[in-house]
Amino acid sequence: MAEVARCGRQAAALSDPQEGGDIGQGRGDHCEIRTADWRFRLIITFRANARWGPVPTADERTSMSAQTVVLVAGVHGVSGKAAATAWARKPGVKVYGLSRREAELPPGVEGITVDLLDRSDVEIKLGGLNDVTHIVFAAYVEKASAAERSEVNVALLANLVEVVEAASPNLRHVAFYQGGKAYGSDLGPFKTPAREDDPRLMSPNFYYDQEDFLRRRQTGKSWSWTALRPEAIVGYATGNPMNLGVAIAVYATISKELGLPLRFPGSPDAYDALYQVTDAGLLAEATVWAGDEPKAANEIFNLTNGDQFRWRHMWPRIARMFDMEVAEPVPMPLTAYMTDKAELWARIVEKHDLQPTAYDRLATWSFADFIFSSGYDNVSSTIKARLAGFHGCVDSEDLFRTFFASLREDRVIP
Repeated sequence: MAEVARCGRQAAALSDPQEGGDIGQGRGDHCEIRTADWRFRLIITFRANARWGPVPTADERTSMSAQTVVLVAGVHGVSGKAAATAWARKPGVKVYGLSRREAELPPGVEGITVDLLDRSDVEIKLGGLNDVTHIVFAAYVEKASAAERSEVNVALLANLVEVVEAASPNLRHVAFYQGGKAYGSDLGPFKTPAREDDPRLMSPNFYYDQEDFLRRRQTGKSWSWTALRPEAIVGYATGNPMNLGVAIAVYATISKELGLPLRFPGSPDAYDALYQVTDAGLLAEATVWAGDEPKAANEIFNLTNGDQFRWRHMWPRIARMFDMEVAEPVPMPLTAYMTDKAELWARIVEKHDLQPTAYDRLATWSFADFIFSSGYDNVSSTIKARLAGFHGCVDSEDLFRTFFASLREDRVIP
């Protein structure tokens, strides 16, 4: 739970034990204070963190208010975790990570457990934050239909932005993530290379609806927004299974345990089509860049590694990363052949002393099946971002190699 300042009529009662107050010992210029009621604790924490002595001067207050304070919604997801990590590494930046569940946070990130679909919960948990300068929106709720996805995911964004904007007059930027669905990559073959100025598809599309909400909300305001469009983000977040890189790693690990070569499990057309991925770290760098870049204000940018590959050429390289032989592709739906491997994975975990992550929280096999069966090119132009000043790029083969190495280091795979 984050500690934020919140003023209220009962503040004077906080020192009264009958009101739930538990005043701790002062230590130098700090004081530890606890209360039974979290709302009261917030007010006291603010005072405890203040320095003892004279009231700050106007210049000091201006300096403090100029601090960068970032809210990252969806901090336990792949893109949210990477963005929070990148922002927290910058000096003078305070980062809050928002999520419905509690889990380990990146270093330097303070967690706030909040349900963004519950407006009253958002107001209670975030309404007292009056110094937020940046929002990174990486939250997502899956729904069965396109209309339902639009309704719920726009509500997530609207509740967050409206509450924070009302409380934080110094809000400067809102970054949010779109993706290939903006071009119809989930529907079938689409125009490539995809460009940010390509015409929209027929609605409903929650990317468009979130963007339209921000366009309307931002009109006449001092803050701006930026939309970034990655493809197949490669990164790791505990318990986040929508991850192509982890799916490949688990599939390879199980194949190796069974003494099998590494076969591409998708269609022949997908094996030969051009594809692209996005390093989560690269996406995070672009998020920080967009946060204070005037050329990124109210713009959309494709954000991929900058190269493309064919699985025909990448797959043998991936096999070598696991010290495996490669075999000819065989269309093999992973949803049919991998969902029964939980017991085998449990034995692998015990054998190699891996993290005890639940098997069904490691990978979403339907997501991998979709990518491995998409028999058409998936290519985005990244020229617009380069012209605006973001020049980051990643070699995708190197990304897979370093990503699998990081999974081994973190004991996710052997």
